[in-house]
Amino acid sequence: MAFRSRVRLLGIPRSTNSAKTHPEVGSVIALSIEQEGATAEERRMDSQRVDKEKNNKLGIRNSKLLGCKLYISESRNRAAMDAIERAAKVDPEAAIVNKFEDRDYNRARYTLVSYIVHDGATGITYTPLRQTLLSMVEAALAAINLQAHLGAHPRLGVVDHISFHPLAQASLEDAAQVAKLTAADIGNGLQVPVFLYEAAHPNNRALDAIRREFGYYRPNFRGSQWAGWALPEVLPEKPDEGPSRVDPAKGMTVIGASPWMETYNVPILSTDISVARRIARQVSARGGGLPMVQTIGLVHGDDAVEVACMLLDPARVGAERVQSMVEMLAAEEGLDVEKGYFTDFSQEMIIERYMKLVSMDN
Repeated sequence: MAFRSRVRLLGIPRSTNSAKTHPEVGSVIALSIEQEGATAEERRMDSQRVDKEKNNKLGIRNSKLLGCKLYISESRNRAAMDAIERAAKVDPEAAIVNKFEDRDYNRARYTLVSYIVHDGATGITYTPLRQTLLSMVEAALAAINLQAHLGAHPRLGVVDHISFHPLAQASLEDAAQVAKLTAADIGNGLQVPVFLYEAAHPNNRALDAIRREFGYYRPNFRGSQWAGWALPEVLPEKPDEGPSRVDPAKGMTVIGASPWMETYNVPILSTDISVARRIARQVSARGGGLPMVQTIGLVHGDDAVEVACMLLDPARVGAERVQSMVEMLAAEEGLDVEKGYFTDFSQEMIIERYMKLVSMDN
């Protein structure tokens, strides 16, 4: 593939032959000719390098790429995070292009990108993401105990959620296929129950439906925190992959495929979680608010709450509409709102960052 070509800036050695002209002026002229020749050669090599980089980027944009978001229930344990990131270095062409950590939520998200190829003759699909994810998941399960975990964000497992998204020329079917393969790797290989959603599920089951089924949105500690494993060790529903019996230290995982989605959080200057939940409900599609928007009200730090939003179709309903509606509803409660923030880059920027990382490695 074009984007796998190695690109390096080569230094061109200057000639060490001294001018044989005795007068100083002649020496200077000879030296100038040498320098001009070397500079011209460097310019030629630099032009070739630029052309290679352009072809490299064009190759990436014309290739099938997958974006993957890996959500880990930890951000305070530096040793655990370092172990996960070391484990990610399996293949340089499966790159971490962004990371978001939140200590209050005790949660982290890694965004990875790589290519996908499918052999029509054998039916084999290959992407470096698969082995990289398995390595990161193994490291997370070894370093983190869900029973000891406490945070202000809901979760169902150490590896809480993995989502796949088509980028560049990839299709949603490509993303779904890799999601199902990854679910089998984790479910059967690591013995963690896995539930599939959206394009990876035969009935296109919604992520939100799975979470509600397992009480994801109900805090179990001090009214606004999630602690340990709170469900029965034998799940009431058979998972799509893996065992029905849960190891409370690991929990369960949800894996799916969908078009690119965005997460956008809006801080409200209040410590009243009931207000955040009320506003979140009104903003969400489920509560009759904005279409293709899922929300939850959460405590964030000592002096604020947040409306955390998942924008399932950001081209249709973007952050501006969410921000405006939260501001309007908060004003009705007599509260001020801060400017919201994205927790990840746009898909265009994700591709750009991947191209830079691959070029640097090459």
